[in-house]
Amino acid sequence: MSGITAAKTHHFALHLVSLEGGGDFVRLFPQAQPWVGVIIPKRWARRAVTRNTIRRQIYELARAAQGSLPRAAMVVRLRSEFSRKRFISATSDVLKAAVRAELLSLYRQVQRPNSVEEPSHAG
Repeated sequence: MSGITAAKTHHFALHLVSLEGGGDFVRLFPQAQPWVGVIIPKRWARRAVTRNTIRRQIYELARAAQGSLPRAAMVVRLRSEFSRKRFISATSDVLKAAVRAELLSLYRQVQRPNSVEEPSHAG
């Protein structure tokens, strides 16, 4: 993957390319805002309903954390499977909670240092 692996958890990796430096990405991403993409290989989530459940959690949490995420193009990649013995139902609340907990940890690892913007004072 192009870009750096900015964060990892047991099941996820987050790859990141900053949009603030300009370059070739300016044309692809004209606004320097967080952008999140998802890669969920069938190898790690065989059932489509599982892949869709995980994908929805990734996008939902990214949307909620948008103000604290860096201005970058990010790709969240599933890098190992959630055990089908432990998480029997692909849409169970237990699986969703486990995915959300890991994603929160992943997003915290790449949060901007000053995620709360302070008003500027013209002087």
